[in-house]
Amino acid sequence: MKDMSYAGVMSRRNEIMKQSIGIDYSDFETAGISFDYEKMMREAGYTLEEIVKIQTDVSVGNTPIIELPNITALARKVSKTGQAARIFIKDEACNPSGSFKARRAANAVYHAKKLGYKGVLTATSGNYGAAVASQAAKHGLKCIVVQECYDSKKVGQPEILEKQRACEAMGAEVVQLSVGPELFYTFLALLEETGYFNASLYTPFGIAGVETLGAEIAAQFMEKHKRHPDVVLVTHAGGGNVTGTARGLIKAGATNTQVVGASVDLSGLHMASDQAFNRKSFTTGHTGFGIPFATLPDRSDVPRNAARSLRYLDRYLLVKQGEVFYMTEALSALEGLERGPAGNTSLTAAFVLAQEMKNDEMIVVQETEYTGAGKHQMPQLSFAKKNGIEIKFGDPETEVPGTNIVIPDDPSKIKIRDFDLDRARKSCIKNSLAAAGVKEVSDAEIKYLAEETKSSEDFVKEAIKSLQA
Repeated sequence: MKDMSYAGVMSRRNEIMKQSIGIDYSDFETAGISFDYEKMMREAGYTLEEIVKIQTDVSVGNTPIIELPNITALARKVSKTGQAARIFIKDEACNPSGSFKARRAANAVYHAKKLGYKGVLTATSGNYGAAVASQAAKHGLKCIVVQECYDSKKVGQPEILEKQRACEAMGAEVVQLSVGPELFYTFLALLEETGYFNASLYTPFGIAGVETLGAEIAAQFMEKHKRHPDVVLVTHAGGGNVTGTARGLIKAGATNTQVVGASVDLSGLHMASDQAFNRKSFTTGHTGFGIPFATLPDRSDVPRNAARSLRYLDRYLLVKQGEVFYMTEALSALEGLERGPAGNTSLTAAFVLAQEMKNDEMIVVQETEYTGAGKHQMPQLSFAKKNGIEIKFGDPETEVPGTNIVIPDDPSKIKIRDFDLDRARKSCIKNSLAAAGVKEVSDAEIKYLAEETKSSEDFVKEAIKSLQA
């Protein structure tokens, strides 16, 4: 009989992970802080060509790019210069499960079947659960999704409940939990009990699956416009979207394309708080994921997270909840496209960022997702009102997460707020030192931290000096 207490299960974490993924992460470890990230991606992943075939065989990928001329025209109308870049979207809602996460799931589930696992298991409250369920159904594997769904009063957000419906519709068993530490414990216990494959969001298989998205964007723009886009805007949560897309762009030769992340600003709301859980209208793509995962990526459910966004981000922008609701409506009313909340986060940032650019430049919103039921803006706003959140029109700068949602009364009031990436880099360095428990840093570790933060060795040395002071 195994010890199934919280402490007992957690003490077997590494053993459970090794059995459920088929990766020995110790193979990539070096002394101290660093590990060989690229070796992990090479040896545990697939070539880009292999992934394209895996995805094509299950009708994933090769999604269209759609220009948004009416939203571009609105951006030019409110722009202070009268200019704005052309805005495009990569319509990932065309994937079988309705989001870009089908790319991650296609690769992970294919690998699980290749290794002989009978089922797959994932912990997510988001679109990834439906993506894994969809791919498991195609490959004839069992699927369990562990979902953080409710507060302590058993009240669930409409968006999360919609995702539960999608998972179950595609044949998955959904284990629903209230917010708190039992999510990871339950996930580990089920992995051990079932012997299923850990289809984690953060394995090399999953992140490599998103590389096709970046490569497709580069290829499609070259084919139609004879050049790469100037900016690719990516909704930033756990970092896999940024990481995979950026790696795909680089592999396709789009090395001059800027990679910009965007999150909904939920500062002040504690994401693991029972009281705060239902006082937000965005369950992903917000600062509660984006900032912690950028500054300490190995907080994930695998020993070494393959999603490491600070290695690739050129800029990180924040937008308000009310602004995203406005752009969601604008996409429907101006372009005839109803799409879900995550992609509309980066669309909101793109609307403003385009106004900093010239008419002949191009910016692409890297993903869309399906909408409907609880993901639509109306049930989200109704749910917010029921939870005591004030809904009003006005200046989004007056929005306070958890207190009100302020929808702009004019599109000129939509703004972007730069999150200081140097601050994030210093936090990442600080967290890396603390996690490793080291007091001295070698030259090799300084080089690793410079790569980890997309900075320089001098920047890392200065950051360490300031921490010591």
